[in-house]
Amino acid sequence: MKASAPPSIRARLTRALLVSSLLWIIAVATAAWLAVHDEVDELLDDTLQAAAEGLRGPLSQPATAEPPPASVAGSVPAMTGSGRFAWQVVDYLAGGEAKLVAGSPLAPAAPLRAAPSSGFGDSEEWRVFGIPLADGRRWLYVAQTHAERQEALAEVALSAALATLAIALLAQVWLQAQIRHELQPLQRLAQRLAERDPQDVGAALGAAERDELQPVHHAIDELTQRLALRLARERAFTGHAAHSLRTPLAGIDAQLAVALRESPPELQPRLQRVRTAARRLHRVVSALLTLFRSSAAIRPQELDIGEMLPRLAVEGLRFEIATPLRLRADADLLAAALLNLFDNSLRHGATRVRLSLPCSNVLRVHDDGAGVSPEQRESLQIALAGQLDAGGSGLGLLLVELVARAHGGSLQLPAVEHGFAADLHFGPQQTAA
Repeated sequence: MKASAPPSIRARLTRALLVSSLLWIIAVATAAWLAVHDEVDELLDDTLQAAAEGLRGPLSQPATAEPPPASVAGSVPAMTGSGRFAWQVVDYLAGGEAKLVAGSPLAPAAPLRAAPSSGFGDSEEWRVFGIPLADGRRWLYVAQTHAERQEALAEVALSAALATLAIALLAQVWLQAQIRHELQPLQRLAQRLAERDPQDVGAALGAAERDELQPVHHAIDELTQRLALRLARERAFTGHAAHSLRTPLAGIDAQLAVALRESPPELQPRLQRVRTAARRLHRVVSALLTLFRSSAAIRPQELDIGEMLPRLAVEGLRFEIATPLRLRADADLLAAALLNLFDNSLRHGATRVRLSLPCSNVLRVHDDGAGVSPEQRESLQIALAGQLDAGGSGLGLLLVELVARAHGGSLQLPAVEHGFAADLHFGPQQTAA
């Protein structure tokens, strides 16, 4: 299973911002609800009391057995038709009986209170405020349903929550813009690092855009200088060693050729094996020299694989190309990779090598040698991914992997029915003609 890439700094900051915004919205909405609940309750109670005080004057009439004149009841049309409050005038007779004298259309048919009571009180459905009229026997009750009060509370709370949400969203947009702005120096630093030549010992990033990034600049400059010096020394040593070895190896091959002609027949097979080993060593050294002489920056060009093969011919191998193969790659690096693959095929008993392009950016080298088991192939692939020598992969496949990586790709070992195959991926930006 392929491991997923870790989230970027921007993604982590955005995620943290979303979580904090949600928590902020919940906290502010809860605080607003608690504050609004008490304030709205108090405001509605004040409204009930003010309504009772306003109705008290018009409804204060001398106590009689008859209901107040219609003109009195009609003097408060706003209250009777408001749809938010209900009122009653209740007459408490001498026997303790509560008689409904007058009321608004929304008021219940039964008195809101069985006994005279002033101030606020709650019943199952109503919030009631009572106040005595002028005669002291009749009482005025102004009431509001609990459902109406809860609706008012919900509307206020919803308005507060929506306002909080809008503010939080605006704050989030602003914070995301700030995050993008603050991360731009890091993005520009990454771009400068990508464009920097790792072999340039004297190159420096220069002054940082932010003071807090200055230590990072110094650390990167020092690390780059150490790596560039080490790379230059390793290239110089490897190139010098390969060049120093190639000349004597050519002389050894020439002397062995003479010895083969002059030696007795019983010694010739042994001398031939020595000469084969010397030629193999010469090919490996040539590939090393080509690889380490190449620049760190590759120079891709259109290449015809068929035209390259005569210069890379290996004694004992026969090459097959079904169709003309054209590939865009660095000529020196590709030659070094093919030399190592051909040598690997020869060492494992191959006599025929077939070259093909299964994809536009993939060159396959398939031989008819002994091949490897699925377990060995998996072990080799893991070793190549870690640039390690495991399971007898040898130096050759590691050098081929380095060439593929230099082109932005990798070396893959596909499963084939017979022999051994290696796919050189040259990255998505490299395409075949």
